[in-house]
Amino acid sequence: MTQDEMKKAAGWAALKYIEKDSIVGVGTGSTVNHFIDALGTIKDDIKGAVSSSIASTEKLEALGIEVFDCNDVAYLDVYVDGADEINPSRDMIKGGGAALTREKIVAAISNKFVCIVDGTKAVDVLGQFPLPVEVIPMARSYVARELVKLGGDPVYREGVITDNGNVILDVHGMQITDAKDMEDKINALAGVVTVGLFAHRGADVIITGTPEGAKIEE
Repeated sequence: MTQDEMKKAAGWAALKYIEKDSIVGVGTGSTVNHFIDALGTIKDDIKGAVSSSIASTEKLEALGIEVFDCNDVAYLDVYVDGADEINPSRDMIKGGGAALTREKIVAAISNKFVCIVDGTKAVDVLGQFPLPVEVIPMARSYVARELVKLGGDPVYREGVITDNGNVILDVHGMQITDAKDMEDKINALAGVVTVGLFAHRGADVIITGTPEGAKIEE
């Protein structure tokens, strides 16, 4: 089974958590695209979705799924999204697709976070995947200097502007053993919009695509 087939298995398995007449939180990325395809097959059973990125919104709307503004929804029953890395404590690194801030907002209003990944995303210690930090442009150099003090090697993601008009610093060389503490430290830096550590709001359910199919951990 190819990596894409494992992503597809995880994405389709997430349909199990979608309740009738609900509004579904939808994340961003290649695994989520498979979930959106799956969601399209039950679109008449749901009210619609709240999306974490322009790309996902366009894909949802192309399938005829209504996309609601996050401000018009008090809460979501479930949010389905991928991760770039996830550890045994269900802390995640997200933001490889530069949608981390919107993903964090959607996760915050969701009762259940279902993380869909292929087996390559599971790690013992977070940090091998460069940690994305969304930064207001004028703070880029300051934040980069502070990230060095925290033990990282920040690299400006050239040519990328987020959906919110900001820039991304990808922090290399970190071994994140206390994800909640690191999330707090980076979020406290002036000019940081948010960091791609999802530790305070980690995953409630992990669906991993494997060569044998989808494996669910609740």
